Amino acid sequence: MSESKSEYLDLPIPELVAKVRNQEVTAEFLVNQSLELIKANQDYHAILDVNQSALDQAKAIDKAIADGETLGVLSGVPFIAKDNFLTKNTKTTAASKMLDNFQAPYQASAIDKLEAAGAIMVAKANLDEFAHGSSTENSAYGPTKNPHDSSKVPGGSSGGSAAAVALNITPFALGTDTGGSIRLPASFCGVVGYKPTYGLVSRYGVIAMASSTDVIGPITRSVSDSAYVLDVLAGQDVNDSTTIKRQDSYLINQDGNKKRDLKGIKFGIIKEHLEMIEDKDVLANIKAAIDKLKAAGADIKEVSLSNSEASLPVYYILAPAEISSNLARYDGVKYGFSSKQAKDLLDTYLLSRGSGFGSESIRRILTGTYVLSSGYQDAYYKQAQKVRSLIVKEYEDIFADVDFLIGPTAATTAFDLGAKPDPISMYKSDYMTIAANLAGIPAISIPSGNVGNLPVGLQLQGPQGQDKQLLDVAHVIGELI
Repeated sequence: MSESKSEYLDLPIPELVAKVRNQEVTAEFLVNQSLELIKANQDYHAILDVNQSALDQAKAIDKAIADGETLGVLSGVPFIAKDNFLTKNTKTTAASKMLDNFQAPYQASAIDKLEAAGAIMVAKANLDEFAHGSSTENSAYGPTKNPHDSSKVPGGSSGGSAAAVALNITPFALGTDTGGSIRLPASFCGVVGYKPTYGLVSRYGVIAMASSTDVIGPITRSVSDSAYVLDVLAGQDVNDSTTIKRQDSYLINQDGNKKRDLKGIKFGIIKEHLEMIEDKDVLANIKAAIDKLKAAGADIKEVSLSNSEASLPVYYILAPAEISSNLARYDGVKYGFSSKQAKDLLDTYLLSRGSGFGSESIRRILTGTYVLSSGYQDAYYKQAQKVRSLIVKEYEDIFADVDFLIGPTAATTAFDLGAKPDPISMYKSDYMTIAANLAGIPAISIPSGNVGNLPVGLQLQGPQGQDKQLLDVAHVIGELI
């Protein structure tokens, strides 16, 4: 992995904010460090665009501090946003030719909240086109490489965000998770990836993929930093009717966690997920982590998520259906790519969409249109919704018996670039992560050591709405393993 050290950017976020407020370091200096690290690590292709106004924002924060103003809890902290977040001062492409050079007329609520708290967006991160993928190889601008081994993928679709944090370019990045797109790259890149309860963070101003499973979350180097960022992002938004009420605080209570045991906490291991692990060394790593939990007093039992295997086909019926609907707006007429070869309106639709979308996006649009079509909606879409309801009910039953679920984030470590040209093989990368999205529950991937030189991720899942509790226990586990 490239050397990406920084005297300050490596610090926990609260400590970094304290140094900015105490004028031990300026926000301008931190932004400059991030920009230098972007240049130094450009071979990993984690970044698509740099925010040209970042330095001006940093100078304004430094002046406000010098003038004695009270600023937000993220004052001066640089961050990176996945390039499907609408932003005012940079392009928003969703890594697609369809939106090449698109300048958004407004900004995502998540970006507004972070900037109101004093954070500074320095760049936009690479992703699979429209977040369609598990490896960040589907980007129209080329793949991102894994910071631990440049011959490997970083995971997807938030691969650029995870790689940027792993490279220490910024203390945190924003990602989106529709079927595992925060947790899988976090696992492959050796960082922390948090998927909140559905609706906890506003999706307003984020380019929609599958609206019933899309979730926004932070990618960080520690669980406590994820909780710190979530505390800024969480809460209802008048612009997003799916948002839910937040808990009072998501911050990790360090004093309350001084006792490093897990006595009285019940964990369930999904046996179907252990059986899906393809790499025996990954299995050994996960089992070793679970043994440490047992030694710390955790009550661990095997549980069955009998519909776990069905979650993959269910997702790849429901998500493409929503993708087909959400991407219908890109027709070459109002905005986005428009073919200059078109001779009439039908030509405009066909040529613009055929050239503007990449192959994976086209595949998902076609699949979604098919399952929603007359004669097939009952056979596929409605049946998948029924199975989704069974998955939700099964989670509810499991959480009546255990407090949290624990197991692998992925069946393997990061695979080779180009190793999975078959889409079905690529889809299977999300086996362990998809069910949590279908159920709308919170989930987190935390580093669990390495196999060879590649990271392994340990996934924790909790009941709907218990994000604070999940983060607290993940923090303790992160300190143990």
